[in-house]
Order: sequence, then structure tokens, then C-alpha cells
Amino acid sequence: MVQAKKIALYIVVVFVLYTIITSPQRSAELVGVGFEGVSSAAQSVGDFMTELVK
Repeated sequence: MVQAKKIALYIVVVFVLYTIITSPQRSAELVGVGFEGVSSAAQSVGDFMTELVK
């Protein structure tokens, strides 16, 4: 089972590197979208906590 996890991890890493190398602009866009999502989630949690305190 551990061996399968290692192989899957290697495949994912190779795929990510291949994607970055072949289309860096698209990769940058995807990273930007990911950071926007995380930022939005953090903002929503902050808003929720603020409303809880009120």
C-alpha cells in the first residue's frame, strides 16, 4: 500500500512539472485562482467569526 502511494505521488509530481514546463502562463493563472479561493475562504471565516462575536 505504501508503495502505491509513493508511485501515485511521483506521477502527480511529474504531471505538475510537465504542466508547468509546457504551459507556464496557464499554470500561473491556476495558481492565482487557487490563491483567490483560499483568500476568499479565509475572508468568509473571518466574517463568520465577526458575526458570531456581535
